[in-house]
Amino acid sequence: MIWKPNVTVAAVIERDGKFLLVEEETSQGLRFNQPAGHWEPGESLIAGTIREALEESAYDFEPEFLTGIYRWRAPESDTTYLRFAFCGKLLDHHPGRQLDDGILRAVWLTPDEIRATQERHRSPLILRCVEDYLAGKRYPLDLLVHYE
Repeated sequence: MIWKPNVTVAAVIERDGKFLLVEEETSQGLRFNQPAGHWEPGESLIAGTIREALEESAYDFEPEFLTGIYRWRAPESDTTYLRFAFCGKLLDHHPGRQLDDGILRAVWLTPDEIRATQERHRSPLILRCVEDYLAGKRYPLDLLVHYE
């Protein structure tokens, strides 16, 4: 048997000291997450992050740095996730755009509010990505090579 993790991409978006999260319906109830989702065939990690940010939050996002690469195993499903998290520029907002199925709303929270809502996080990676961003973790995008 060949084991493969689920590869996901996430946008760590900060504006005026607050971070953009989405509130979504999950099998564990309503949870917070960064705009994030599964990496799709044929797209770069950066393109996937741009797509997920728009689909889940209705914001255009331009990744400028890799914040980190994270492995996490979800205990309830025994699924392993490999997350590539990016930070960058927030661009246009499209308030009339319909959000992905299951996404209730986009919300801006301070780091303290994010820490206070940990029991409602989709995974521990939400807070970890924010903490890494706040610690100044920024890696150049040319670290990623999509070889054709």
